[in-house]
Amino acid sequence: MSKLQSVRGTQDLLPEVCRGFRKIDELAFQIASLYGFEEISTPIFEFSEVFHRTLGESSDMVSKETYTFQDRGGDSLTLRPEGTAGIARAFISNGMAQNLPLKLYYSGPMFRYERPQKGRYRQFHQIGVEYLGIDSPSADIECLALAYDLLCRIGLKDKVQLQINSLGDPESRQKHRDQLVTYLQPFANQLSPDSQTRLQKNPLRILDSKDPADQKIIAGAPSLESCLNQTSKDFFAKVLSGLEALKIPYQINQQLVRGIDYYTHTVFEFVTSELGAQGAVLAGGRYDGLIELMGGPRTPGVGWASGMERLALLLDPKSLETHHKKIMVIAADEQAENKCFELAHQLRSHNFPQGFMVEIPLSGNVGKKMKKANKWGAHYALIVGETELQSQSVTVKNLQSGEQALVSEKNLLDFLTKP
Repeated sequence: MSKLQSVRGTQDLLPEVCRGFRKIDELAFQIASLYGFEEISTPIFEFSEVFHRTLGESSDMVSKETYTFQDRGGDSLTLRPEGTAGIARAFISNGMAQNLPLKLYYSGPMFRYERPQKGRYRQFHQIGVEYLGIDSPSADIECLALAYDLLCRIGLKDKVQLQINSLGDPESRQKHRDQLVTYLQPFANQLSPDSQTRLQKNPLRILDSKDPADQKIIAGAPSLESCLNQTSKDFFAKVLSGLEALKIPYQINQQLVRGIDYYTHTVFEFVTSELGAQGAVLAGGRYDGLIELMGGPRTPGVGWASGMERLALLLDPKSLETHHKKIMVIAADEQAENKCFELAHQLRSHNFPQGFMVEIPLSGNVGKKMKKANKWGAHYALIVGETELQSQSVTVKNLQSGEQALVSEKNLLDFLTKP
């Protein structure tokens, strides 16, 4: 029998990785809560139409990357490749329009069939926010401020850069689309096969092409900026003004686009040079046409998502160290084991959850248990044997200083918590 392995593009999240994920998720949720965002969780699979209608049948994500299957009832289902469409569906299904505006935070696994590489997997994890019901640039600024605040608190302030652009309103986008198609038509036979398909179905996606031949052609294409009407220019100016007021540094990147029609106005990415080709660690934008496209009421929206795998690669390992006092409770003999369980329970319950981290080694003699305590990095070892049981006390050894004292049980907490 061949050795069982994980499926290509997936990974086992071992404890050291989970520590990073937990820190990111908890910190993101805490900061989002300070901004007034509430948590939402949607199923990891939806009827395929949820994604195929919103992302477009011709998009790479739908045509090449989604995990789509037929269930036993004959329905076509798709594992979610991103979070926004599922939340938009939940907004419609649950009649949430009466509660606008809505500020929502989510986290969880996503699935895309793409070539695995550093920080990119076929099952990956995202955190994200969606701000629904506000068509003002203020919502864009709020989402960007939250993203920047999160990245700074994770410790990435000097490792990422905000790139931002305006797609304009639908009128501006249509004008640019028409000019782009007119420009590209004479080059149709020189474009890559993918871009030839996009020219017919979704020409704006050609601007995302990494094909060298495509890039040479794109270099002379009409710019989106030249097609922006005054309404679009004013909207973008207000977003940039808000960033400047918050002292959030940014760089305008006119090559930053989204090929899906429901995206309007602001698009942005926080990028890094520390992950090779996979530079984007957080990306988002405004999608005022999405919920209407899905059959709901016209509802403006803006949001972003960030891959936890990429964020975790950028974390300083020191930031994952626990600040709890580590205590090893050691039974010198079998008769002391119940007392050790009792002490451990009391210590774990004290000042929860900021209190003590407590371990009880269950095998070996006292010497071996002390070695385990040192290897674990314990601050104190508490030793209980026949003498301690009779005197209702505990031998406390400070593993940093080497000092040792016999402390009565009733004074133990005071002894361990003193500065």
